Amino acid sequence: MNQLANPELATPLLETVKLRNDRFIWFAHIFLLMPDRIHALLSFPPSKNTVRQTVTLWKRWTARQLGIEWQRDFFEHRLRSNESWREKANYILANPVRKGLVAEVSQWPYVFFPNSP
Repeated sequence: MNQLANPELATPLLETVKLRNDRFIWFAHIFLLMPDRIHALLSFPPSKNTVRQTVTLWKRWTARQLGIEWQRDFFEHRLRSNESWREKANYILANPVRKGLVAEVSQWPYVFFPNSP
């Protein structure tokens, strides 16, 4: 099912990511929409909310406002000091290529970078 990787939903969904960056709720280094899931590399500033609470609140809001049917939970992997940020970023960006959706990483339009317009 292609719920996320379409212009009608991707644009407002990625705007919610940028808004949360602008409000220092999180910092999305990369936020990539696949047809049925997201892949993101996020940092979180100190907050009274846990990572789980922050993501759950975002999922709840987007479900109500944009009609997204999210999975109940999500998978969280924390980067350890010996893991490469660039390696994880490249892995995330290559997901559409591995799934055969595009031939090259640069062809996938449903991705947010913090300095993008």
